[in-house]
Amino acid sequence: MEAAIKTVVSVFLKSSKGKENLGGKEFQSLVKGQLKNILTGSEDNEAVKNMRQQLDNNEDGKVSFQEYMNLIGYLAQAVSEQLNPESFCKRSYLQCHLMNE
Repeated sequence: MEAAIKTVVSVFLKSSKGKENLGGKEFQSLVKGQLKNILTGSEDNEAVKNMRQQLDNNEDGKVSFQEYMNLIGYLAQAVSEQLNPESFCKRSYLQCHLMNE
């Protein structure tokens, strides 16, 4: 787990070129380069822009480290639900039932 945490931090620092935030181009590059196999729509520039805007809690047009970590948390939750769908279904019978129709 330590290696995974170091990787998450290193990817942010490399993508931000050591700055505190990811600009639009840096975020786009990070998503396309690092998340293409896990994130649907990573090749769609408009989808990535919308994602950046949704993550941008303080509306400064950039993604801070904390905002980036929110993305990592969302993705980790999605992967958890994919790997253990029964756990997800126990929490939300209606959603699970609708997914299986």
